[in-house]
Amino acid sequence: MEFDKELDARGLNCPLPILRAKKALADMSSGQVLRIVATDPGSVKDFQAFSKQTGNDLLEHSESNKEFTFFMKKK
Repeated sequence: MEFDKELDARGLNCPLPILRAKKALADMSSGQVLRIVATDPGSVKDFQAFSKQTGNDLLEHSESNKEFTFFMKKK
């Protein structure tokens, strides 16, 4: 999937991946896509909840080698 900005949140635990994503999204334009890579297993539920609360679309997420990748589209 194509994305406009990337955030490396590997090694960070809750709530830091969400806080960094929130800051990154604030600097982006509506419709742009942010790719986030995290290692915190709790980040899956965190990003799902963050998407619902903020209205930003969680386009997809995947897991590979204990890394979680999220694609979030700014509303």
